[in-house]
Amino acid sequence: MVGANFLDEAKRVILEEAKALQILADNLPAHFSDAVEAIANSEGRLVVSGIGKSGHIGRKISSTMASLGQKSFFLHPSEAQHGDLGMLDKRDILLLISYSGEAVELLPVIDFAKRFGNKIVSISKSENSTLAKNSDIPLILQNLGEAGAFGIAPTISSTNTLALGDALAMALLSYRGFTKEQFKILHPGGALGRGLSLIFDIMHREIPLVKASDNMQNALIEMTKFGFGCVGVVNNKTELVGIITDGDLRRKMSPDVLRKCVVEVMTENPISVSKNITASELLHTMEAKKITNIFVVNEDKTPIGLVHIHDILTRKIV
Repeated sequence: MVGANFLDEAKRVILEEAKALQILADNLPAHFSDAVEAIANSEGRLVVSGIGKSGHIGRKISSTMASLGQKSFFLHPSEAQHGDLGMLDKRDILLLISYSGEAVELLPVIDFAKRFGNKIVSISKSENSTLAKNSDIPLILQNLGEAGAFGIAPTISSTNTLALGDALAMALLSYRGFTKEQFKILHPGGALGRGLSLIFDIMHREIPLVKASDNMQNALIEMTKFGFGCVGVVNNKTELVGIITDGDLRRKMSPDVLRKCVVEVMTENPISVSKNITASELLHTMEAKKITNIFVVNEDKTPIGLVHIHDILTRKIV
C-alpha cells in the first residue's frame, strides 16, 4: 500500500532532529557567551526579526525572552521597510535570523542598524553569509541538512534555531539570576503563574494547635472546631513536634482515648514545609508522601499555617 511506511518516516525525522540537537548541545556557537552578555547588558530591547520559517521561530524566541523579563518584540522585516523601522531605538539590540544568511528582506534592517549603531546578533549557517559578515556577534549553526526523505523542508534547521533561541533565553535567565518569584509576576494568569504561587499566599492562618501536655479531649475539640481533620502539637517552645489526624484517632481508638495525653496518640516529627515553597512543589511533596494536610512553619519550626491538598486542587493552582 502506498505510504504504508509513513510511521517509520515520522520516527526517522524525530530521531534525526534529536541527533542534530545533541550535536548542537555539544558544539554551541563560538560567540554564544558574547551574545548572552550583550543582550544582558543592553540598555534597550531585544528586537527579533526573520522571514518565513525563521520569522515564526523568531516570534517564539521573542515571546520567550519577554516572559523571562527581557523586553523584546518581533519586527517583521517586510513591515520594517514600510515604516516599522520607526519602532527601533538606538539602544536596542537586534537578533536577526536567516538560516541561509541571505534573506534580502533583512537588508534594510541591517542597513538601519549600521546607520544608528545598533548591535546585531545573528543566527545563520555560514560565517561567510551576508548576515554573518554584517553582524557584531554571529552565531553559526552547523549545516546538518534537513530531516526526511527529500531533505528539503526546514526541519533540522528550524528545530536547532528554536533550540538555540531557548538556550539563549535560559542562559540569560541564569546570567541575571532570574527567580521564580519574578516569573510569577510576569505570569499572573494561567497554570504557570498559579503553579508558582507561594504557599504563604494560600495557607490557612488560623490553625488547630494543642500543647504536648494537653489531653486528647482538648485535641478532639480543637480538631472539630477547625474541620481540617488534624491538629498540630507544639512543645513549650511552640515548635511543631507532632500531628494528630483522623487516621491516628482510628488507629489509637480505645475506651479511654479521650483521657490520654496527646503525645500518646500523635505522630512525632510530622512533615512540614517552609512558607517560601511554591504550590507545585508542595503538591508534589503531598502526593509523594500520601498526605492531605501539611503544616507551614517558620525557621524556628513554629507553625504559622496549614494547607490542605484541596486548597491547591480546587483553586486550579496546578
